[in-house]
Amino acid sequence: MTTTTPTSFRPAAIAPHVLRELRDHDDAGVVPRPYALDPAGAPLRCCLRRSRADERISLVSYAPLRRWAAEAGAEPGAYDETGPVFLHTGPCEGPDPSAGHPFAETGALRAFRRYTGEGHIAGGGIVRLPDDAGRAQEAVDEALRAAFASPEVALVHVRAVEYGCFLYEVRRP
Repeated sequence: MTTTTPTSFRPAAIAPHVLRELRDHDDAGVVPRPYALDPAGAPLRCCLRRSRADERISLVSYAPLRRWAAEAGAEPGAYDETGPVFLHTGPCEGPDPSAGHPFAETGALRAFRRYTGEGHIAGGGIVRLPDDAGRAQEAVDEALRAAFASPEVALVHVRAVEYGCFLYEVRRP
C-alpha cells in the first residue's frame, strides 16, 4: 500500500526516450540482459515502484547527472557518474502521479544529493525514514524543502544509502 502526501516536489522517472536508448545499450555501452527477479521487488526507475513477480526487468548502467546536464547545457565534470538501475525490459506505463514519494520504505536510509545549475555538488544530507508510512512521506518532503531552500540548488538526486543507488531526481519546483 502506498501512502500519498500532497507535495510540490515531483519525483522524475527516467524519461521514455532515454529508456528506449538504455534498452538498446546502457550508459556504459553494454547491451542489457534480463535480470533474474528479486522476490522482494527491485526498485524500477522507469515507473518508480517495485517490480512484481510476473515482470521482466533488466539491470543497466545509467548516468543521471550526465543525462540532465546534456538537457540543461551544464558540465558536471568529475561529478558525472554511472551506476546500476533496474528497468522494465519492454514498454512501461510510467509512474503513478498520485503515488507520493517513491521508495519511501519505512526505516530506510535515503541520501539527498544536491546539484547546482552547473551540475556541481552543492551538499547533501542523509535521512532515516520514520517507521510510519505517512511520516516517511513527510520526511522526504522535509528533506527536499531543506535542499531547495538554497537558491543555487537546481536538482536533487535521491539515493538508497544501503546500496548507493540513484533512485530518482527531483528538479526545482
